[in-house]
Amino acid sequence: MPNTIALAKNYTDLLDEVYKGASVTADLTSDSTLIRQGANVNEIIYPHLSVTGLGDYDRNSGYTRGAVDLQWKTTTFNYDRGTKLVVDTMDDEETFNIAFGLVGSTLQREKVAPEADAFTFATLAGIDGISKLAAATFANGQEFLEALLEAKNTMDEDEVPEEGRILYATPTLLNSVMALDTYKSREVLAAFSIKRKVPQSRFYTAIDLLDGKSTGEELGHYKKSATGKDINFMIIHKPALIKWDKHTASDVIPPSINADSDGYISKYRKYGIVDVYKNKLAGIYLSHKA
Repeated sequence: MPNTIALAKNYTDLLDEVYKGASVTADLTSDSTLIRQGANVNEIIYPHLSVTGLGDYDRNSGYTRGAVDLQWKTTTFNYDRGTKLVVDTMDDEETFNIAFGLVGSTLQREKVAPEADAFTFATLAGIDGISKLAAATFANGQEFLEALLEAKNTMDEDEVPEEGRILYATPTLLNSVMALDTYKSREVLAAFSIKRKVPQSRFYTAIDLLDGKSTGEELGHYKKSATGKDINFMIIHKPALIKWDKHTASDVIPPSINADSDGYISKYRKYGIVDVYKNKLAGIYLSHKA
């Protein structure tokens, strides 16, 4: 049994490394110390603080009395997905341990990471009140840079701090800037602390999460929703976001303790949340195609 435990521990560490390397939204994960349990176990709460402004100072009566308004907002977890993969012992042995040996990393790289990214972007894109550019398809890098400048102006006027803004855009758009004057392109892109290329296949305003069991959805994963639009770019101010995995389970079960079959089992489950603080909606900016 000690050998089994050691194998599971080492394998889990490897999977974490693969996932972080494949995901483009890992930068957005919230600090777990800021997350607080709500009244129900499927909820988290966060403080929403506001104060009144300055008033006239009177030399006789002194200060105008202000007020503090502190409210606790509640939001619920909105992501609960998982899968169980089984590989027969002989299938694994007769493929030189490739059949099961590559299961975990392949699942993380090809399914877990893309779905996590797609869910994050689609969820944020569907939140009412975020900043949006009129739907457009950019013909070249110059139009893309002009749209970025407009987005920057909007966020500046809304007093969103420049520090912590992350630019997510399709590889086609970011690469199109390479054909432009170096100085001009660098000046606009330098306004973003981090720039990430997002494959269009992960970049939609709405997706459908396939349940893995209904007719036509047996393969699981996700697909672009019928109402979804292709996203050009998103600018996300990380402090505006709530992105946290409350529970992640990644287990490897050997055939010796598999009660159902003589096969290796790889289980994976992730339970978490993607949301925006209601007083920081200006920290999300979206541009999508018509």
